[in-house]
Amino acid sequence: MGNSAVKRAFKFRFYPDDAQAAELSRTFGCVRKVYNLALSARAEAWTRRERVNYAQTSAMLTAWKRTGELAYLAEVSCVPLQQALRHLQSAFAAFWEKPRYPRFKSKRKSRASAEYTRSAFRFRNGDLTLAKMVDPLPVVWSRPLPDGAEPTTVTVSRDSAGRWFVSLLFEDTPVPLPRNTRAVGMDAGLTALVTLSTGEKITNPKHERKDRERLARAQRALSRKEKGGKDRAKARTRVARIHARIADRRRDHLHKLSTRLVRENQTLVIEDPAVRNMLGNRKLARAVSDAAWRELRNMLEYKAAWYGRDLITLDRWFPSSKLCSACGAIAGKMPLHVRHWTCTDCGTTHDRDGNAAINLLAAGLAVSACGAGVRPRLESFRPGRRAVKQETSPARVGSLPLKEGSEAKQATSGVSNAALPSAMPADTLRTSSQQ
Repeated sequence: MGNSAVKRAFKFRFYPDDAQAAELSRTFGCVRKVYNLALSARAEAWTRRERVNYAQTSAMLTAWKRTGELAYLAEVSCVPLQQALRHLQSAFAAFWEKPRYPRFKSKRKSRASAEYTRSAFRFRNGDLTLAKMVDPLPVVWSRPLPDGAEPTTVTVSRDSAGRWFVSLLFEDTPVPLPRNTRAVGMDAGLTALVTLSTGEKITNPKHERKDRERLARAQRALSRKEKGGKDRAKARTRVARIHARIADRRRDHLHKLSTRLVRENQTLVIEDPAVRNMLGNRKLARAVSDAAWRELRNMLEYKAAWYGRDLITLDRWFPSSKLCSACGAIAGKMPLHVRHWTCTDCGTTHDRDGNAAINLLAAGLAVSACGAGVRPRLESFRPGRRAVKQETSPARVGSLPLKEGSEAKQATSGVSNAALPSAMPADTLRTSSQQ
């Protein structure tokens, strides 16, 4: 995929003047109003067993503009309003794949944004001018754009902290990185954000904990303000700025970490942790949310696809922590507070996270050698379907025969029977769920 064109968004901050801010705020409100009106019309039609598509909602928008009550919709650019109807159509299309009905947009909780297509903006010599505006947006161009490329869409947004952003979507062809022979297994954790199979541990910055006291003071001040007053709005903005600071620092750290891992290694093996289940644990929920494992995985996925790297995801049930990487024996129960353990069969003492990273690397290399797909999208709907071995698997660390009587589940995603320890029962293998 390294040589194929992909869509890349470049996000920048800008500082509009009063006229531009007022125009964009009106546009955000009209976009939200049109989306909610169209959603209500489609919901009412469904109760009458009628189906409404994008073309019909577009005709409704024309009729709404001609009414006295909604005449203000004609004062803003029509392109963001049409894009809102297209987004609603996409939401209904996704509803048939995932059972989540489209929701109404809220003024305070929903993201304030408007999308402009090529007919509604002008981009020349580094100046970006939107429809209904005379002057270009004062954008801070903090990173270079693709040479000679023209943006296909422009999305303007304002976050809860009052900051303005513009995102330009380009069609770009990433240059794949030179191939190498390095491979790494990564085990996610809380004390160490990521433990590599090389033995390196990357410390968890814990950005939320560093600003926890400051955030608590701002939230207490917000709770004392009278609802509906200007002071409460200012206090809400202060809380939002602290949250934005935490999120920005976390995202910056994850981008630097994921970029470094993709640049240095040809093959990356990660585990699919049950983040949603962990968030149900009241003692770990805040720390798990702050670690942002899912966001790190998303970054690794698209960066590996862009730059010609191989990312292998193993199933969450693979016993990476309890499997001895020296002899292949499976330990018994291992609570989270146990960070080091000694194998009763070979006497090797393991660091829990380092041992897990080594086992993940071994299982991932077995998947790569067997040519089996990892976390297939379509095959996951076929219960019992297993990967088929295509070649003799080389001996790897952590793939030696298990001791008989092992009690732990032996399940890896897309790993063939021959690629795993010989004592592993065949009926414990399974294909992982849909990615």
